[in-house]
Amino acid sequence: MTSTYYQTITELERKKVSRDYIVGWASGFLGNPKLEEQRLTEAYEAGYADGQGQCTDNAESWK
Repeated sequence: MTSTYYQTITELERKKVSRDYIVGWASGFLGNPKLEEQRLTEAYEAGYADGQGQCTDNAESWK
């Protein structure tokens, strides 16, 4: 694990970003498979995409 992972999660929590976005971001960052289709939310998918790109571009939309 890199410090980027921990710093980003801490920053997202501090900004009170949606839990679904944070879980999605972490999963995308770590390369985990997505959740089952019935459990996907828009916030999770946005976080997953940002995590794969190692950015937080959509985080502000999910407070």
